[in-house]
Amino acid sequence: MAKEAWGRWGVEDEAGAPNRIGREQVRLAASLVRTGQVISLAQPLSPASPVPQHRTGLQHFMGRDGGDYAAGAKRPGGFQFAEDTVLLPLHLGTHVDALCHAWCEDHLYNGFPGSTIRSTTRALRCGAEKLPPMVTRGLLLDLVALRGEKLPGNASIGREELQQAARRLGTEPGEGDAVLIRTGWQEAQQPGVIPDFTREPGIDTGAAEWLAESGVALVGADNYAIEVLPFPAGTVFPVHQRLIRDYGVPLLEGLVLQPLVEAGAGIFLFVAAALPLVGATGSPVNPLAVL
Repeated sequence: MAKEAWGRWGVEDEAGAPNRIGREQVRLAASLVRTGQVISLAQPLSPASPVPQHRTGLQHFMGRDGGDYAAGAKRPGGFQFAEDTVLLPLHLGTHVDALCHAWCEDHLYNGFPGSTIRSTTRALRCGAEKLPPMVTRGLLLDLVALRGEKLPGNASIGREELQQAARRLGTEPGEGDAVLIRTGWQEAQQPGVIPDFTREPGIDTGAAEWLAESGVALVGADNYAIEVLPFPAGTVFPVHQRLIRDYGVPLLEGLVLQPLVEAGAGIFLFVAAALPLVGATGSPVNPLAVL
């Protein structure tokens, strides 16, 4: 079994590569702020949010609304309020994959057994609550700018192309960085049209290994699964296996990156935090770039 990062932060570690973000990384990332502009990198969430067929969509219910008062609900002291409930798959829209989301050979990241994930107990190891808040340097590796067009479905991005995109920024991914990859997949989707979740441009395992070996804390992209779809012959989610399971690198999927391009930002303060959902395999997030 490959286990490149297993034991690096102790045999009981469940946070993985985000451990690379120390106080020095936070301090240096904060020094990147120049204008104070804050950009959200998240998709809006609603019952119209597209979702693969094997998942349920978002459901939004109002528990108290204006209709209750129109029907005669009491208004003590004139006070009125509304409240609601949302049911949603955790791997919807812009979200982070926890380290219990994907594994192989019956072992999760750091060697924890796959049997620790049960429907009755949720994930006993590597759940979303184990991911620390991430405040670090963000790098936008813009493959659309590099190629001069949005990448077509099933376009594979290798190590060399990522290195070229990094050279365009004048830097290299380093210790504790959050690397965000723009493929143009999200921008190419048409409003009201369900995306083809079986074909997308994405990175291959060589590119994934280069990022992990560079010491990054997080890898994100503007696509559905980070990696190229369909998978290379004879493999199933090979990038998920390498980054999540072998290197302990969480994946941030479904990013909206065009606003960063419009702002001319390639290096910035990046901020994101998973909801501390105990035993969850992922979490919705609203990642921020501070310029």
